[in-house]
Amino acid sequence: MQQYGLTFGFREPYQVLIDAEMIQDADRFQMNLVGGLERTLHGKIKPMITQCSIRHLYTTVPQSTSQIDLAKTFERRRCNHHTLEQPLSTLECLSSVLDPKSSYTNRHRYVVASQDDDVRRHMRLIPGVPLVYVKRSVMVMEPMADSSEGVREGVERGKFRSGLRSKRGSTATSKRKRDDDGGNASMDGLLEGNSVTVTNGAVSGEGDTGRLVKRKRTRGPKGPNPLSIKKSKTRKSTEDPAQAVKEAKTGDMTNVEVHTQLADAVVDIVVTSTNGAREAPSKRKRKRKHKSADGERASAAPILALAAQDPLVS
Repeated sequence: MQQYGLTFGFREPYQVLIDAEMIQDADRFQMNLVGGLERTLHGKIKPMITQCSIRHLYTTVPQSTSQIDLAKTFERRRCNHHTLEQPLSTLECLSSVLDPKSSYTNRHRYVVASQDDDVRRHMRLIPGVPLVYVKRSVMVMEPMADSSEGVREGVERGKFRSGLRSKRGSTATSKRKRDDDGGNASMDGLLEGNSVTVTNGAVSGEGDTGRLVKRKRTRGPKGPNPLSIKKSKTRKSTEDPAQAVKEAKTGDMTNVEVHTQLADAVVDIVVTSTNGAREAPSKRKRKRKHKSADGERASAAPILALAAQDPLVS
């Protein structure tokens, strides 16, 4: 039943169509019909019987009340043959219930439990119909018929082909990824004039000497986080000597920078006009600071001495 479930979609509880002869033989061998069917099919079942099969039990001579009572406990399948004077044969009745349009399809997924050889022979032609019968007080399930076996093999081939297609698609996708990963390395090899081969993401090239060169990814020490580095301050040129001295006292500038700034300020005092005459700009009024006056004189003394020796100033 596992193969029927995978191929034709059978599921528990299995719907079992039981004919009158099956009930009679089970009663003769004193068998538990429902329990035997569940053990044979390896699952829960839903026993069913047609109206024609019940009428066959009533017309049997001698009539058995136990068999009729057992048949009444089963689910009734309406075959719409109760209007006829005589019930139809088991083959005609079960065929009209299982395959009413003669399309050779078991649409409702019935399991047929019958002792009639003609019924089982006809049901073997319809794919997906499990057959059960009793032989010498032993309930037997027939092997899968040729029609059902052909359908099963076709389904298995379809699954195999779909698996191959999906495998080819995944292989092509992985190949494209490998080509993208090794594209830069292969271009570098082509620019150098070497033949490059990309295999599983590894790049190997062959130069003029014939030796194989494998490009390895260099891993050096990582640099610091640029967000955690303190930014360097930009130094602005100070034209005022007093301002330079003030910055030197606050610690923003070194002594060498102070002397350089003062020398540039003294040299820029003299401005050459467009007609070649030398002019001196108006001096900026300077406020006296009592506390820092001695320090300013001491810092500006060497710079003024250098300026006095400059011929431009003289």
